[in-house]
Amino acid sequence: MKQSKNILTDKEMELVNLLMQDCQSTGDIQSKLKRLFAGTIEQMLEAEMQDHLGYEKNSIEGNNSGNSRNGYNRKTIISDYGESEIAVPRDRNGEFEPKILEKRQ
Repeated sequence: MKQSKNILTDKEMELVNLLMQDCQSTGDIQSKLKRLFAGTIEQMLEAEMQDHLGYEKNSIEGNNSGNSRNGYNRKTIISDYGESEIAVPRDRNGEFEPKILEKRQ
């Protein structure tokens, strides 16, 4: 019997089991993966913003810091899962330069 080439770690198997719960077709799986991909990119951008500003969202450390969060811009990204619209955080001074997804990329 052939062994699968897709050897998964325990954490990856846990994620696979969670993904399978509400999926009835391959389309359902692709839709979930698309949302997970976009959500992961958004969380990474939030972490970059936190690092850029030097304080967590809604932290009092940001009061009178000279720069703070200033909402989001929408951006459409294209991946193997198709197009997804994500929210890209911005700062008041316009200095935030994301690394994971550069401006105008």
